Amino acid sequence: MTLFDENVSVEPAPRQPWRRSTVVGVWSIALAALILFALTFLPSAYVIQQPGPVFDTLGTSTNADGEEVPLISVPDEKDSTSTGQLDLLTVQVSGNRERTPTWLELALAWFDRSRAVVPIDRIFPAGQSTEQRNSENAALMTDSQNEASAAALRELGYDVPQQISVATVDDAGASAGLLQRGDIITSVDGANVTSVESIRSKVQDAAGAPVTVGFERSGIPDSVQVTPRETSSDGQTQYLLGVGLGISFDLPVDVTIQLNDVGGPSAGMMFALGIIDKMSPGDLTGGNHFAGTGTIDADGNVGPIGGIRQKLYGARDAGATYFLAPEANCNEVVGHVPDGIRVFSTSTLEQSLTVLETVRDGGDLDALPTCGSGS
Repeated sequence: MTLFDENVSVEPAPRQPWRRSTVVGVWSIALAALILFALTFLPSAYVIQQPGPVFDTLGTSTNADGEEVPLISVPDEKDSTSTGQLDLLTVQVSGNRERTPTWLELALAWFDRSRAVVPIDRIFPAGQSTEQRNSENAALMTDSQNEASAAALRELGYDVPQQISVATVDDAGASAGLLQRGDIITSVDGANVTSVESIRSKVQDAAGAPVTVGFERSGIPDSVQVTPRETSSDGQTQYLLGVGLGISFDLPVDVTIQLNDVGGPSAGMMFALGIIDKMSPGDLTGGNHFAGTGTIDADGNVGPIGGIRQKLYGARDAGATYFLAPEANCNEVVGHVPDGIRVFSTSTLEQSLTVLETVRDGGDLDALPTCGSGS
């Protein structure tokens, strides 16, 4: 039987050319892979804000020695059995000037409602090192704790004297060679001053004319005439003494707040609420889980903060049911409230206490201030 003929040649069938659509598809996949590879490594000019750790001001935190200690401690604590929570919230930043997020990471964050893509200059100003930023945030946290302690004690009826002192002097400013760091400012043009704002107001009223600044240096009263320098910011004329001012308080109660590796001023209101709960009989929370944010001054005024949308999602993830938001941040809150959280707006410590007490006592929550329909 003959299986094949050696004299017969068999030519293979001609290879069919790729269809145009196939070629286009292959090149599209290759281009997409190349773009994906580039996005993985190309630097960007943005960083990502995302929900950070959550801390219960009525609970504990870890100190520098790694030990669990009360986050807030006061002498003769009235209430150590709080059944609810008063959470302060933080925002983490992914990326810095040394290592920015990749474009792929930014793309993924863009579609995540709990995260925000922001220009790097907004978080890390040009010329400011990471060490300088951390130092500044640590100082703001210390000031926030002092202001919160003063606000809480005043709300509880304590007399809390305060002093305004010179924290920094601009070497090229109006007060160079006249005022020194540590000087305690007592008056401007003969009028006693009790707040930084009152000093600014007196200087602005002088409209650039020399002002007489009364102060104490090493306990000795003195005064000096300073001619403020004119400057412009956002189209508005301002007059500056060329000094940075700080406030110190003579606290009648030794309040200790232990919170490491967290900076900035935005926990002030929650610190104040935690102090009041600790120093008051009963349970201010009524067993409910509150979270909130906001700066605070010694007079109990609650101010705006950054990253409130990320903090809303952080509160939800921590299991909070109620959220206290600064009234000044309400425009960022409306339309961005996660399911399961009810938001109330506040502009003072007294308003925040009213919210807590109304929830605890089963009062009319609809009568409390909110951030509009988004709440």
